[in-house]
Amino acid sequence: MDISLFAPRHMDIGGGAASRIAAMLHRLGVSRPLIVTDPVMVSLGLIDRIRAPLDQAGIPHAIFSDTVPEPVDTVIEAGVRFAADLDIDCIIAFGGGSPIDTAKAINILRAAGQGARMRDFKVPHTADHAALPLIAIPTTAGTGSEATRFTVITDTGTDEKMLIAGLGALPVAAIVDFELSMSVPARTTADTGIDAFTHALEALVSRRANPISDGYARAALRLIGPNLRTVYREPDNRAARAAMMLGATLAGLAFSNASVALVHGMSRPIGAHFHVPHGLSNAMLLPAVTRYSLNAALPRYAEAARLAGFAPDTDADQLAGARLLEELETLNHDLAVPTPSAFGIARSDWDRTQPTMATQALASGSPANNPLIPDETQIMKIYAEIY
Repeated sequence: MDISLFAPRHMDIGGGAASRIAAMLHRLGVSRPLIVTDPVMVSLGLIDRIRAPLDQAGIPHAIFSDTVPEPVDTVIEAGVRFAADLDIDCIIAFGGGSPIDTAKAINILRAAGQGARMRDFKVPHTADHAALPLIAIPTTAGTGSEATRFTVITDTGTDEKMLIAGLGALPVAAIVDFELSMSVPARTTADTGIDAFTHALEALVSRRANPISDGYARAALRLIGPNLRTVYREPDNRAARAAMMLGATLAGLAFSNASVALVHGMSRPIGAHFHVPHGLSNAMLLPAVTRYSLNAALPRYAEAARLAGFAPDTDADQLAGARLLEELETLNHDLAVPTPSAFGIARSDWDRTQPTMATQALASGSPANNPLIPDETQIMKIYAEIY
């Protein structure tokens, strides 16, 4: 079997790891960073977790914080313009998945030069070139973007969430510090946690899975399954926060090397058209997509149920698969995941947009990795089912 493995060159994982940012820069031989973050990180002062050690080490830095929750191409272009006249030799992405994805896209677009647009790099094109070394520091346990070769950017001209893939999106280094996630609100904790679970599950059942991605996915499921409800109900539980943070990174490594599948393919258009946070749209879809796909990869889904603690090891595959479906429905109830209707999306808008969302889902390529590959009609049936 031929396997191509993609992972950051350096990873520093553990409580307090963010305080070692200066040492990471020294290890990489860089000293003039641009920090890409979001306004919340600045207003709450969480950004000081890395600014203070940088100041102490005498490392000058600039900050671009005009990012938005679901990254769009116009913000990426603004970031490129902001950085154009700065004397920087690296980029630090600090925040949830949106600032990290934004930093990746800025780095790709900066390398491409004048006249390039983000839509030039959407799948099936590849984005293998970045301008500068990128260090990613996540503050949520969910997206795994610190360990992946993907970024997702919305084209404001078409309302399409574009999947952009390539080595240009892969951070050179990642600092994974669970203490940064301790103050994350319950809703964000739930949404990003389900996102991480979906990454691990889809990587395990993906048609592009391999023995290495399987190892990451299995380890992630063991960590995320027993701890997702705990961090939602007990936000100060350090052990659960640490498990979720590591699980999210392992899930990122898993899907970076096996790719995601139908849940993500269908989730991105929901976010683009209706501004549903990514993890939440994944959660809306996960039970229905798993039900659709279950029998096409029953041994794998059953294994996932056992690994996550949703089914005992003694369960036969059919029973473990049934327990997985039941648990995913219960998980959404326990984490207060709304349907699209309860989220406030009008039935008429949902029905009208389904054909476009189905087309965009298929165009992303992710549904082709699913154990059971759908056509547009089948995708629209799933959209109708979850409303």
